[in-house]
Amino acid sequence: MAIFGILEVVKEQLSDSKFKQAFDYLEQVIDTQSKENKRLLSLPLDAFEKVDIDNHDFALEQVYNTKDRDNCFFESHKQYIDVQFILEGQEIIEVVNSSNLIISQPYSEEMDLIKYHDANTTVSPIVLQQGDVAIFFPKDAHMPCVKLDSCSKVVKTVVKVKV
Repeated sequence: MAIFGILEVVKEQLSDSKFKQAFDYLEQVIDTQSKENKRLLSLPLDAFEKVDIDNHDFALEQVYNTKDRDNCFFESHKQYIDVQFILEGQEIIEVVNSSNLIISQPYSEEMDLIKYHDANTTVSPIVLQQGDVAIFFPKDAHMPCVKLDSCSKVVKTVVKVKV
């Protein structure tokens, strides 16, 4: 199941793991003097940029406004684990075991994406704020981008760690 919390604590819990490259990249993202931090903060609204980290992992740097829940969807992935990090802003991400959902868009190998119909089951909402990270494994269907109180800007990077 998903793991979430402040970066420092999650990094501690998963030390010496397959997430080392992702955590090293995120350390650069939070360093206000780094090129990674400056690049991410300079992105315009609705930006979505792919950045290679190593031979297997990459990041999707993005800036967007959160949305009403009705305009969001559940998704999961087979080839990559999502490490979602909020540099600025806040959002709700709902999570549920993918076996509890009905597929609305079958798996796309090219996009490594399965989309699901909205849940008719209990889901767990996670509120991510500046400095928080959430890790979603292949069975963790997740619905990101949901507004907390009102629509607001989020600056985020999603590190894709090869399963």
